[in-house]
Amino acid sequence: MKRSSVASFCFFFLSAALSLRGQVVPAATSSSLAIDAGGLGSVSQPDYAGEGIAQTSPNRLYGAGTYADVHFNRWVDIEGEARWLTFNQYLGIDEKTYLVGGRVPIGTFKRRFTPYGKVLVGLGAGSFLNGHSFVLAYGGGLDIRLSHRLTVRVPDFEYQQWQVTPTLWPYVGSVGITYRVFGPH
Repeated sequence: MKRSSVASFCFFFLSAALSLRGQVVPAATSSSLAIDAGGLGSVSQPDYAGEGIAQTSPNRLYGAGTYADVHFNRWVDIEGEARWLTFNQYLGIDEKTYLVGGRVPIGTFKRRFTPYGKVLVGLGAGSFLNGHSFVLAYGGGLDIRLSHRLTVRVPDFEYQQWQVTPTLWPYVGSVGITYRVFGPH
């Protein structure tokens, strides 16, 4: 009799515990999809001196760009960017890049500062090319949250590898502002 009472009590307790529901949805199951879009101002050292010479040039290119980040969760982001470096041309040289790839937020500090790293691939075009070049870009930067929807990106740095002959290694520094288009604040 004693065993059946204990078994009945355990069965009742287990069935009651399984039927209880929490008051909130656990954070691990809620959607964290967010989309940010923004604009950039950039300066570049194009690694091209003109006339087929790949070398560091004292001239800089300036331009504008746009980007979008899709945040799937804390560790998985996809970034796409387009940049047009057409101001301060010398010898008719300009550069345009269209890149997409992974972005990894390293962490968030004091709920405002988020350093990140990124690896992007895509196409580059320039007045010195006939067509397009494959571009691989490594970079990183810091996002500073101003409000629930606005973030400043300063600085954003990329070291690019253009697959042309000879290989070009330009680097680009940018500052930008981001607006949260969709997702949690």
